[in-house]
Amino acid sequence: MYVNHCQSPLGGITLASDGDAIVGLWFDGQKYFGAGLPRTCQTEDLPIFQETRRWLELYFQSKRPPDFTPRLRPLGTKFRQAVWDILLKIPYGQTVTYGEISKAVARENHLTSMSPQAVGGAVSHNPISLIIPCHRVVGTGGSLTGYAGGIDKKIALLTLEGVDVSPFSRP
Repeated sequence: MYVNHCQSPLGGITLASDGDAIVGLWFDGQKYFGAGLPRTCQTEDLPIFQETRRWLELYFQSKRPPDFTPRLRPLGTKFRQAVWDILLKIPYGQTVTYGEISKAVARENHLTSMSPQAVGGAVSHNPISLIIPCHRVVGTGGSLTGYAGGIDKKIALLTLEGVDVSPFSRP
């Protein structure tokens, strides 16, 4: 495994890769930081890190995500993978609720229902913040809950994307 570090307007970001794809992207110090990584990783500036930094640079310039997405390989259970795939489909500048995601997961798995709490657990353990946009998920009642990077960063990211956060409540 390889790691690299970059700065953003919201603080330091650590990137992790298996050498081919991004397996982790965390704000420094966020909840579940580095989850799944071995204790020792090599620090190198791989092409995948350069591509990801370019994506982040464009994103933080308030541009819609570019026409490219770095190769992603988040490590997690089949259920978490299914939730993260749904997160990737949330359009830039829009939000969805945990309840909406749980209904989508249930539909895709031919189930009658799915626990929003289970979905919340998968969302909070998303190992590739920003690119897999877990910051776009809000509580069914309009609460800005559940962002491992912190509520202030969630608000900043949604605002950057042009989302009016005034109707949402803080936990």
